[in-house]
Amino acid sequence: MMAGSTLRKVKSRSWKKNRYFRLLEDGLTIWYKSRWAGRGHSTFSVTDLEAVREGHQSEVLLSIAEEFPAELCFTLVFHGRQGNLDLVAESPDEAQAWIQGVRKLIHKTQTMDEKERLDQWVLDWFHKADKNKDGKMNFKEVKNSLKRLKINSKYTTSKRLFLFSPQMADKSESGSLEIEQFVFFYKMLTQRDEVWKVFQDYSEDGEKLMLEELESFLSVEQHEGEQSTQHAQELIECYEPSETAKKQGAMSLDGFQMYLCSQEGSIFKPEHQDLYQDMSQPLSHYFISSSHNTYLLEDQLRGQSSLEAYIQALKRGCRCVEVDCWDGYDEDPVVYHGHTLTSKILFKDVISTLKEYAFRASEFPVILSIENHCSVEQQKVMAQYLRQILGDMLQTTLLDGQVPQQLPSPQELKGKILLKAKKIGGLEEYLDETCTDEVSDEEEMANCDAEMASTEDSPEKVDGSKSKMSRELSDLVVYCKSVHFGGFEHARSHAKCYEISSFSESKAKKLAKEAGTDFVQYNTRQLSRTYPSGLRTDSSNYNPQDMWSMGCQIVALNFQTAGLEMDLNDGLFRQNGCCGYVIKPDFMRDGNTQFSPDKPEEREGYKPLRLSIQVISGQQLPKVNQKEGSIVDPLVRVEIHGVPQDQAKDETSHINNNGFNPVWNETLDFTIHTPELALVRFVVEDYDKASRNDFIGQYTLPFTCIQPGYRHIHLLSKDGTAIPPSSLFVNISISELT
Repeated sequence: MMAGSTLRKVKSRSWKKNRYFRLLEDGLTIWYKSRWAGRGHSTFSVTDLEAVREGHQSEVLLSIAEEFPAELCFTLVFHGRQGNLDLVAESPDEAQAWIQGVRKLIHKTQTMDEKERLDQWVLDWFHKADKNKDGKMNFKEVKNSLKRLKINSKYTTSKRLFLFSPQMADKSESGSLEIEQFVFFYKMLTQRDEVWKVFQDYSEDGEKLMLEELESFLSVEQHEGEQSTQHAQELIECYEPSETAKKQGAMSLDGFQMYLCSQEGSIFKPEHQDLYQDMSQPLSHYFISSSHNTYLLEDQLRGQSSLEAYIQALKRGCRCVEVDCWDGYDEDPVVYHGHTLTSKILFKDVISTLKEYAFRASEFPVILSIENHCSVEQQKVMAQYLRQILGDMLQTTLLDGQVPQQLPSPQELKGKILLKAKKIGGLEEYLDETCTDEVSDEEEMANCDAEMASTEDSPEKVDGSKSKMSRELSDLVVYCKSVHFGGFEHARSHAKCYEISSFSESKAKKLAKEAGTDFVQYNTRQLSRTYPSGLRTDSSNYNPQDMWSMGCQIVALNFQTAGLEMDLNDGLFRQNGCCGYVIKPDFMRDGNTQFSPDKPEEREGYKPLRLSIQVISGQQLPKVNQKEGSIVDPLVRVEIHGVPQDQAKDETSHINNNGFNPVWNETLDFTIHTPELALVRFVVEDYDKASRNDFIGQYTLPFTCIQPGYRHIHLLSKDGTAIPPSSLFVNISISELT
């Protein structure tokens, strides 16, 4: 890999071009260019990669399968929403060298501890800055490197004598730094006064924290109570780099900083990262991670339909995916956004992809939401594919042979796929083949949802004609029968637990405003699904918090579109093992609940809390503007998303020209009326007085998952991927409102 290989980069059946690839000396950066591109080249880091697929495991490589055999082909899969890189080697041996090599490098990066990650990050910076590749950095290279590290030029210039004095980094007095000296210099730069001050508050000698002193810190500042004694010993064993300190039962400043920067020292409660919730309650008692028009990678009018969109959604823990089915050629149903210019993919390929990826991120059930526009003949083909491809994965019978009074639980449906679609009759009755039923599940394209009556679950198709449904497809629907919503009163007296209705975002908001408590009660017994307005042709999203506050379980979002709304979705489902199911608060599972999101103070057990966040400092924030000499002016905004009374935001002042180690020491206070439903979003922006601030990074989590005390917040990109070592250092206090 370091010697380099000529690989064929493939974008389509007609776009196949040779590129020269090689692994750089840092062992983490892959560099490639066209032989004829002059100095132009591209690079990406192994840390950006999630996996390597071998053979024809992408739509692009499948399309050229007759031209290139599987043993020459492989796909590099990136984290987040970045597209795959499809490659063809010149020989099977060359393909295997890259496949196995990249897999080993990915495994190495994924198994690094915090110290190894930081050391690797510093090493990367040294190699990038060492332009002449002599293994040393002169002053100019150091200065340029510091600029890229977001340290302003005045600071770097004033450090010249400091850097190259014999007492400091350049101990050899050569006027340059070797790798060990650069690491030493970097550690000097990253010594953090704010961490040192906290350390000093509990260290008697100012050099180390004895076991009792660390226990005191954990008990008082980190609010750990009785478990602090055992935890203190565990932290020393895990994070203290000095064997001498370990033998003394003590923690040095280096060990203390490593703990605070680790996952244990992060804002997210470690015990909430794994599966910790009761999974034995009815499906209607959970929020379910859900995707809208899952097949689309881009917009709703001209965007590409792709199997990769399903793979990406399922890998993110999505548990409800949507399939828009239309008649295809040769009696083979297709999936696309009807009456638009979006491309088409085969229904059978979608189902095969679902079988392959449904349970990789989570073992809990997947709901397959069918929007059916097919003729009876092609519905029969759909049913045949579903049975043949999914087999026992598809839940086609009642679990105990009895008509349910409440929905089964995620635990009972592990590894199962549930079909959500129209059904002839109900579970209680058997109708003959001649019976018909409303077929259209969601015909958003008919009216573009222009604040008109929704055609969701309409008894008529776009052309106004009644449509029959095939018995074969109907029989596959068990626990998710799509029905038209007839009002809350009708639902109370006639609805079945297995009936599910869909609501456009405008319809759901209207119901919430008119009958909030009724909506919450309805959602304790039945599933409801909400979806974006048809006017959102750019695949933008609505705020899911409005729907979760009503207890709506299947809040379908356009997963392909990054931004606030998907940050909230990722934040909510980051807990409970990222399994795609989060149990609703107890007051949203009680069928007699009187909870109204507009009046949280009226619910039984109402206990508002005060959230106080001291934003202390930031660490190595990424550069937004890539222009030479550009340095960010960061500020931090904290947003609360929850019931209407909890919607709030506040921000710090901005720090001029410092993305490396900005210090704010500003406190932001909030009152949380319904903590069980609140999400907290930390946003870092580059201040611009003349235009809109630029996004730097964010992190979102449920209020109930916050660890109080001194914590680090490891920032994510707009795409939701990690951007190490960028972080915020905060001190969080949560108390009852008096």
